[in-house]
Amino acid sequence: MIGALAVVSLAVGALIGAVGIGGILLIPGLVMLGRLPIHAASATALFTFLFTGALSAWMFARRGSIDARMSLPVCAGALVFSFIGAFVNSLTDAVVLDRIIGVVIVLAGVNVLFPVWRLSDRSQAGPKAVLLLAVGAVAGFGSGLTGAGGPLFSVPIMLALGFDPLLTIGVSQVLQLISAGSGTLANLRYGTIDFALALWIVPFELAGVALGVVAAHRANVAQLRRAAAWLCIVAGSAILIRGG
Repeated sequence: MIGALAVVSLAVGALIGAVGIGGILLIPGLVMLGRLPIHAASATALFTFLFTGALSAWMFARRGSIDARMSLPVCAGALVFSFIGAFVNSLTDAVVLDRIIGVVIVLAGVNVLFPVWRLSDRSQAGPKAVLLLAVGAVAGFGSGLTGAGGPLFSVPIMLALGFDPLLTIGVSQVLQLISAGSGTLANLRYGTIDFALALWIVPFELAGVALGVVAAHRANVAQLRRAAAWLCIVAGSAILIRGG
């Protein structure tokens, strides 16, 4: 089981580095392979994203793929709402949380494959800072509530709003760090983090991130994004079936 969790962690890190989306897949791995309860799994996953966020943000910044003007309002929204989301997580029944996470994972994957929003023209006419602040708030709350990295929410929303794909993924890496930090502060007070298991899987995640960032700048990102979407659908369905 531990060996399989290492492989999952490596794959999760690669998807985080390549397309931003992917962190949510660590939660079913921690539940099914790490034998953690859903609350502990979501809190532990969020803690590990402090490390993956730091590395991926640094690697994207080195390549000039992070726009500070886009990142600041997104992170400002996430900073507050990640803490609130993690607090709500601590108050939510485990069965309900299980189902919420499963549905969120499936819907995120479906939306990447078949976007339901067509707002790019309208988004360019409005104040981008307000839009980005709202993106950060939604992504931060979702991250704190589910234990997913904020990119699971920010990447589909920003792509639907017409932002550049590579810059969107770059912003998501900074957001991942901010939302994970804020959510983890709340989890230290209200949640349960398995630090031993987290620190064991982090090196595998970081190795995956390094590979994923290189892939994001060299490979066909659209294909990687579709692969992440299908993984989300499969993993989310597995959680719903197990929780049913």
